[in-house]
Amino acid sequence: MLDVRSVDVHYGQFHALRSVSYSIQPGEIVSLLGGNASGKSTSMKTILRLVRPSGGDIVFDGRSTAHESTADVVRRGIASVPEARRVFPEMTIEENLLVGAFTRRAGAAALRADLQTQYDLFPRLAERRTQQAGTLSGGEQQMLAFARALMSRPQLICMDEPTMGLAPIVVEQVLDTIERINRELGVAVFMVEQNAELALSIAHRGYVLVNGAVRLSGTAAELLANPEIREAYLGQTAQVV
Repeated sequence: MLDVRSVDVHYGQFHALRSVSYSIQPGEIVSLLGGNASGKSTSMKTILRLVRPSGGDIVFDGRSTAHESTADVVRRGIASVPEARRVFPEMTIEENLLVGAFTRRAGAAALRADLQTQYDLFPRLAERRTQQAGTLSGGEQQMLAFARALMSRPQLICMDEPTMGLAPIVVEQVLDTIERINRELGVAVFMVEQNAELALSIAHRGYVLVNGAVRLSGTAAELLANPEIREAYLGQTAQVV
């Protein structure tokens, strides 16, 4: 569904992504792992056309995105849950959700049906639909960010650090919600995360970025068992038996 092919990104003289390649198939959860300044967020911004690559290509659903805008790729089926949620704080929950459908040419009846779908999926949002988004807890804002992304009826949702800054009990709820979105709605998920253990606990596959290049890839189970991953990201030193 999504093929990132030998993509390079430069910020001036800084080479942020170095011939990066990876793929996401329909219905998958794929995690992109790496430390600070490894290129994770740049990679996601490149998919969303917020950053333009200096080389390589990104192909979505069989067609290059090279000449498309961010609105174009959203309209084609790629949605975003940005880092730190970034809801519109002074707008109500329902207004935030309607913003998520801005690229669609849907009638009032279709929008009402989609709103109801989100309220069924996230009952807390239904209870507070007229409440300003800025007054919600961090976990509730994350649910709103998920629901807002789903309002565009995406095939793929890109999530940037979806568990950042949340209490452990809320993190578990967020991970459960991501799995539910993937399982029940069939939406593929591309998740950028620093916490490898959390990300790989729900992912099907993963890639590891180091200094802007893909260093490792494999199934979630393979990466969790990899000594290099265990030492770098899980704080476990492999023992020789």
